Amino acid sequence: MKNNKILIAFFIIILFSMNSVAATCNIIVITDPTGEDPNGAAAGSMSFESNMFQSTFLMSNERQFAVLSGGLGTSDLFIESIVASLATLENDASAASAASVANKYPGTRLIVGGPQMGAAIAGSFDAYVVVVNDEDNSITATPYSGGIAVLEPGEKGGIIHLRNSKGNPLMGSADSVRKEAAINMGKMIRDGYPATSIVAQTMGDVAKGSGERYGGGGVNIVSGISSGDMFTPAELNETGYPIDDPYAKVCDECGWAIGYPSAENHDQCPVCGSELRTIYAYDALDNTITVSEDSANVFVYGSEKMGLAPTTKEIVLASVDKNGYDASAIAGSINKGINNGLLVGVNYVEPKDINVKEGSSSVGVYFTPLPDGKTSPSWNLPLDSFVLNILGSVQIVIGIILILLVIFRGRLLKSFQNR
Repeated sequence: MKNNKILIAFFIIILFSMNSVAATCNIIVITDPTGEDPNGAAAGSMSFESNMFQSTFLMSNERQFAVLSGGLGTSDLFIESIVASLATLENDASAASAASVANKYPGTRLIVGGPQMGAAIAGSFDAYVVVVNDEDNSITATPYSGGIAVLEPGEKGGIIHLRNSKGNPLMGSADSVRKEAAINMGKMIRDGYPATSIVAQTMGDVAKGSGERYGGGGVNIVSGISSGDMFTPAELNETGYPIDDPYAKVCDECGWAIGYPSAENHDQCPVCGSELRTIYAYDALDNTITVSEDSANVFVYGSEKMGLAPTTKEIVLASVDKNGYDASAIAGSINKGINNGLLVGVNYVEPKDINVKEGSSSVGVYFTPLPDGKTSPSWNLPLDSFVLNILGSVQIVIGIILILLVIFRGRLLKSFQNR
């Protein structure tokens, strides 16, 4: 309960600091009701509106459940409903009981669920409950509006809620998109896709069709992995990153990668000349929350420089694919990216700055921002700068630099070319 109190306190502080907002799209998918599949339950939220941040869903790693909120109520009603729902979950309430709390708070909506408890939606909503029958693989998609709707424990399926926000140019599309997305969710569950991939793909489809497209983000309920602030707005009262927009470009031949917006300036790989593949935000979400032996979950800390996180993630993925979960190799790849100008505004990293957790396919990268707005670290000249500082004569310093330029011109020319 202590962790929940901390999350609730953070949630309250954020809500009091921003304009009222709520998710207009909530999704939860359960493909493995036993809880054994590390990708067997996932959830996500997004909206056309601003202020979509990670606390639009709360997740318990220990208890393996998620609580997603939304609706048209006021901030204080959202808070009260979430707190009340968490309190019931602490007393081992069912998903239906925990979600039904929303019916006591006008305008609010709650979706509660996890791999073994099933899922439920209550309050103000327009949703489909999808059930996939294990025996004959039949798909049932049932519409509900208000009250409470339940995906029973032990069932494979999901819940998708969708409404259009005011001001959305695609106003009126929610009904048809909601139905189509529900049917496609059922097909992907039937065909054996992991819940994490289904949530990511569904969010991409919903964003394209309905315009409810700003992150938000998603969570892997079983493995306790979140997209964090990948798609959330940098400032309050702004929209997040569009889930259906390009997020990065990557070279499948050599692993070179670059994030948007810098990626707009590149169509071919500057290293090997190959055509670059575009990764959309929903693909990046899938890669982030899906646990795989072939793909790492990459988390970037220490700097919020635009484009740094997606570019770092693609560099790390390429390094892991080639060298495995080797902190030294990952650090070397990142430092090459800094030298090549792919990563700017941060200092070189060392293996100790790379936190590798191979068991959960996760890599954390801790950057140190450069001071005074510098974009790249100082050159590694073959002479300690301290020697220059003690010479005490501008003329002598200039003379020595000229000598260095002559003696080491090949090394410096290569450095310039790499930049």
